[in-house]
Amino acid sequence: VRLEVLSDLADHAQAGQHLFMSSVVGLANVLALVAAFLGGPTLFQYTAPTILDLTYQTYGGEIIGLAKLAWYGLCYLLIFFVARATIGTALIFGGLALVTRFM
Repeated sequence: VRLEVLSDLADHAQAGQHLFMSSVVGLANVLALVAAFLGGPTLFQYTAPTILDLTYQTYGGEIIGLAKLAWYGLCYLLIFFVARATIGTALIFGGLALVTRFM
């Protein structure tokens, strides 16, 4: 009977940990989406002239439109994934700091 109680407690703790981690992932995704929405156009504005000039010198003028569109999307993706990794890591370490502080 005692082993069943310990097993139930371990399952409950694991379920709580899963809920915490899924919440952290969800919050990191939402905040990263906001960061990409706000930072994507700025990154594109400052880097597009260099990228388009390099594209023109390397491939010619035929694919400048495609390169501009691709770089625009890549700017958003770059901001999103860097922000998601950073925010997710910060939330996990922040949660661990709170847990160790109050234990």
